[in-house]
Amino acid sequence: MAIRRSAAAKINLCLHVVGQRADGLHDLQSAVAFLECGEWVELRKSERTELNILGPKAAELPVQDDNLILKAAALFPSNCQTEISLHKTMPVASGIGGGSADAAATLHAMAALWDLPLPDVAARVSLGADVPVCMGRAPVLMQGIGAQISPLGALPPLFACLVNPGRGLSTARVFEQLGSKFNPPLDPPPPVAAGFCAWLKRQRNDLQRPAVAAEPRIADVLEALDAQAPLLARMSGSGATCFALFETLAAAQDCAAAIQARQRSWWVASGALLT
Repeated sequence: MAIRRSAAAKINLCLHVVGQRADGLHDLQSAVAFLECGEWVELRKSERTELNILGPKAAELPVQDDNLILKAAALFPSNCQTEISLHKTMPVASGIGGGSADAAATLHAMAALWDLPLPDVAARVSLGADVPVCMGRAPVLMQGIGAQISPLGALPPLFACLVNPGRGLSTARVFEQLGSKFNPPLDPPPPVAAGFCAWLKRQRNDLQRPAVAAEPRIADVLEALDAQAPLLARMSGSGATCFALFETLAAAQDCAAAIQARQRSWWVASGALLT
């Protein structure tokens, strides 16, 4: 028997850095949504645990012991030996939670395959700050170092185009270039969907400016997205992937097609935000 679970792209619709703890970790506030990008894991019981990576982005992610999928599997009892296949379609180190989404999908699949409970929140956080939020697919507010998650509320129907210029970007490097670690918090989200887009435009991604300084091609991506007249264009997470939001799927797809036609080497995806 094989268990398959999909791994959706995480989009930080906004991301405020509001503090830094004594241990060096940053306190964040972020509105997060997800977009299906065709990435999945498939698990089977086996005589030993091993990971195989296939798909169009497999060459970017060689199998190593520190892979988050293997770390996720190791949270289960040692007798849960599992063959894991990852179909990799999202770029690596790109600010859309690819590795974290893969780890979250692995946790769900391991629990189903072996009929065991999921590891607790502390164990999930140990894998990475984005793993807890990637355990679900509905829009949420993420706070602190990733463990505090609450529903975001009603969103209008929104459609996204994601673009990555083919450059990985170290999160640590971006934080090193962040001028202020204590910035204004998120405004309270609106109580009704009708006010969401106006609210979102007033928020920020505090990592966008230092990320552009570290990787100037992010500015080129944002310029290309803005040229398609979206509701909003912004960087996700610590980059280098950026997103644009539209009111219709056709507009998001047209944006993706226009950018891909001009930049064949860029990674582009489009679709509806998951609710």
